[in-house]
Amino acid sequence: MVNQKKARWRKLDNAAKLYSAASNKKDTRVFRFYCELKEDVKPTILQKALDQTMETFPMFLMVLRKGLFWHYLEPCNLHPIVKEEYKEPCSRLYIKDKKNLLFEVTYYKKRINFEVFHVLTDGTGATEFLKELVTNYLYLAHKEEGLEQISMLPEDMTVQDQEDDSFLKYYSKEQRRPKEKKIHAFQIRKKKKDGHHLHVHESVVLVQDVLKRSRELGVSMTVFLTAVYLMAIHEEMSKMQEKRPVVLMVPVNLRKFFPSTSMLNFFNWIEPGYDFAKQDNSFEAILEYTKEFFKEQLTKEKMSAHISELLALELHPILRLAPLELKNLCIHAGAKFSEKNVTAIFSNMSVVKMPESYVPYIERFGVYTNTPKLELCLCSFQDRLSFAFTSRYDTENIERNFYRLLKEQGISSEEVKPVFPKPHVLSEQEMKVYKIYSFLCIALVAVMLVTDWNFHPQVRWTLFTAGGVTTMWIASSIGFFKRYNLLKNVMWQLFIGTIVCFIWDVLTGWHSWSVDLVLPIMSVATLAAMFVIAKVQKSPVREYLIYEIMAAGYGLILPMILLLCKKVKNPTVSMFGALICFLFLVGVILFKGKEFKEEMHKNLHV
Repeated sequence: MVNQKKARWRKLDNAAKLYSAASNKKDTRVFRFYCELKEDVKPTILQKALDQTMETFPMFLMVLRKGLFWHYLEPCNLHPIVKEEYKEPCSRLYIKDKKNLLFEVTYYKKRINFEVFHVLTDGTGATEFLKELVTNYLYLAHKEEGLEQISMLPEDMTVQDQEDDSFLKYYSKEQRRPKEKKIHAFQIRKKKKDGHHLHVHESVVLVQDVLKRSRELGVSMTVFLTAVYLMAIHEEMSKMQEKRPVVLMVPVNLRKFFPSTSMLNFFNWIEPGYDFAKQDNSFEAILEYTKEFFKEQLTKEKMSAHISELLALELHPILRLAPLELKNLCIHAGAKFSEKNVTAIFSNMSVVKMPESYVPYIERFGVYTNTPKLELCLCSFQDRLSFAFTSRYDTENIERNFYRLLKEQGISSEEVKPVFPKPHVLSEQEMKVYKIYSFLCIALVAVMLVTDWNFHPQVRWTLFTAGGVTTMWIASSIGFFKRYNLLKNVMWQLFIGTIVCFIWDVLTGWHSWSVDLVLPIMSVATLAAMFVIAKVQKSPVREYLIYEIMAAGYGLILPMILLLCKKVKNPTVSMFGALICFLFLVGVILFKGKEFKEEMHKNLHV
């Protein structure tokens, strides 16, 4: 049992910073680890098992928040609820501005699914969580049959052990690997599946068959399967396409090189590639090359050098001070560019071990991930090795080639057709309604402009109508896209609303009403609205304080600048509005000083 101490807010590890910036609706950076039982899942028992598991893994009860320079993870009071599977596998878990847990537990028939955003943990952390969850479930379901309760984690493990950032722990300034010029790899360019839905192709083979053949060839299982994967991809290449090498990204669990019990991301990767235009295309030659590549790259020195290279970029003093949105753009662009260096991905999650008394209730474990490329994930349990190909391509030829090549090596596979319920995609319906609304607004504005151009009415009601519709569309669009966070929504309405009023004032001859009245009144009203929203939602101080500080700062600094520049004709309302905002900030410092300091530290950490 883990020694209990409440999880605290924490900075993102090196890999999590990449995932938080690079994830999007299509590339969700979510992966699924699941357990197929020999009996139907009972949801009420699974909920109890999940509640029990969360006591062991409190560091998973986190939400992702934005600071000025980096994202960070913060504890929350959200309670994870078990649901029957209801959406496409590995769908988005992190939705910008929405207060969501970064993992989800669902079930379908005999299957328990654990899906997690890669910001929260890696394959090792996900494996430990699922093992604990399944153990708790089976104990609750079968304790009357004499099944003993067993904890899967060391008794002396603490929450701080789970939250340890091992990247920083093993970072060394002195160790850097030499720069290598990367050549763009062959890219699979098949027609995407309709709707870009994730395609999952699963099969099972006997572990002993793969181990036996690997030993006969004098290589590890991973090396053997990597060579088969390279060859399976090559069979789909034309002579023209052979001018680029086939390169696989193979994640490496760094816990095998550096002692760590961390549940955060702690992995590296190597990129075995083969140039079929210049090298021998026989399986023996590919296998020998792969064997030597793994031997050369999988060393503690190489892994340490790569860690130092990644951390050096993150810790660069100039890059650390760049605003988060600028970092996100650069990281996203870098991730897209680096995709050209890799053809496909091969992730071996290794062996899943469970207590002997629990084994009879379990059919197998499986794993796969959302990916913009073709990815092969595998894990083994007992005598069964589960393969899962995922992609968004409208072809299964590489998968077919892979299993045929295995058969030629004396390894038979059994296809497992995963069954998924029909997904309920509410967000797509919402976006469709918004697009129809936007089209109607654009159409009305266009009609008003054409009418004004042709008829030149004495009172320019057409232009006023067009401007009114545009203003309404801007305000409602902010409300739509920021609907998950009402406090941020109100802040954006303040910012955009005052700018729109300023533009209206200028276009109608500048009567100063936008800065004399609208700016101070909206600032004070925003503070009041935020207070009411926070009370109704029962939000903790840390969730609303930063937005109230921003609104008060905006309502204080901007009117004071305008007053000093003598742009305000009637200063009374502006001065009283600025006074209220000033007193609010003073009150925050005096009565919420501790929370204020903590929020500033979290949002400004570099």
